[in-house]
Amino acid sequence: MKTLLILGGGTAGTIMAQKMSKHLDLKTWKIIVVDKEETHYYQPGFLFIPFGTYKAKDVIKPKKRFIPSNVEIIYSDIEIIEPDNNTVMLVNNQQEIKYDYLIVATGTRLAPEETPGLMEEGWHKNIFDFYTIEGAVALHEFLSKWEGGKMVVSLAEMPIKCPVAPLEFVFLADWYFKQRGMRDKVEIIYATPLPGAFTKARSAAVLGGMMEEKNILIETDFNISEVNNSAQTITSYDGRELAYDVLVSIPVNMGADVIERSGMGDELNYVPTDKFTLQSNKWENVFVIGDASNIPTSKAGSVVHFMAEAVTENMLSHMKGQPMQAKFDGHANCYIESGHNKAILIDFNYDVEPLPGTYPMPVLGPFSLLKESYINHLGKLVFRWMYWNLLLKDGFMPVSNKMSMVGKKK
Repeated sequence: MKTLLILGGGTAGTIMAQKMSKHLDLKTWKIIVVDKEETHYYQPGFLFIPFGTYKAKDVIKPKKRFIPSNVEIIYSDIEIIEPDNNTVMLVNNQQEIKYDYLIVATGTRLAPEETPGLMEEGWHKNIFDFYTIEGAVALHEFLSKWEGGKMVVSLAEMPIKCPVAPLEFVFLADWYFKQRGMRDKVEIIYATPLPGAFTKARSAAVLGGMMEEKNILIETDFNISEVNNSAQTITSYDGRELAYDVLVSIPVNMGADVIERSGMGDELNYVPTDKFTLQSNKWENVFVIGDASNIPTSKAGSVVHFMAEAVTENMLSHMKGQPMQAKFDGHANCYIESGHNKAILIDFNYDVEPLPGTYPMPVLGPFSLLKESYINHLGKLVFRWMYWNLLLKDGFMPVSNKMSMVGKKK
């Protein structure tokens, strides 16, 4: 009996368990998923919790509901991965698992401890994150009683999970305070290490223009060096200082600690991975999917869906001793909530930046690219249903895994 071991039972690990259980002969293959958490989180929903649109119960379900019944799931932390020996050691009972193929889907984690002062006395009192369920809920409780002042949204460094989420947060905050009749009492400042609102030039110009229209100030090239809790300031490495009454932090993101312990990662604990085949650069029988890799694309659930097709095809080919022909093109698409029941859609890949146009069909759309619309907002909301009922169950998704230029204006 051969073993396919999947480390991580989040979006990426769950999708791969679904796909591989359909393709492998389970009379000769055993599939095991290892994850320390029994709860599955719909992480895009965390964004809406601070503003009261979603509650915690709306974004959590049991993991076992989405893992196929013919796949074994073990709830445990991982002590170490030994890829040279095809072995993984678990924390629980020091269990050792030998594998023939390994899928690394260990994701990325917040590392607020990397920024001096961030986790001191202000943490979850007037300093919050919204990338965790605890942070999002605490921020909602704070904002519901807040009477105004200076809100600084600080992006520590790239890469991060869902790169557009910080922009969505400031747009939704603008709308939230307008609905409460207190926007004139709140100053919103977006501090980013990027030279503009986003990484891609064309979309950065559009999104930056929207921030200006909404009177959201942007402090570019701001690389945070420390947080002073008593003075309520953040400082950048070039000496600039920003005062805050409430600080919303998007902390440093890093790969899983076990990747560092196992000597498999780069300086941020991401696994060096071929960006087209999604095979580990060092170990032939190791494939990497989702946020765990170092490939230059967005760390987002929609991207995992596109990656999964290439990982599945290439793993099956490699298992048969055949050339791997599937190529992941870096396809990513993201709905960006902009407030007032509108959103923007961007669609891009390794080679093509977000462009205006319509998606997925020319003229008819129904979604508009690089432009606000109510239909885009509905697309964002509907995705939650699609995530639970289609994406995690490897059901039919009405989008191609490869980016198309159809409907786009160069």
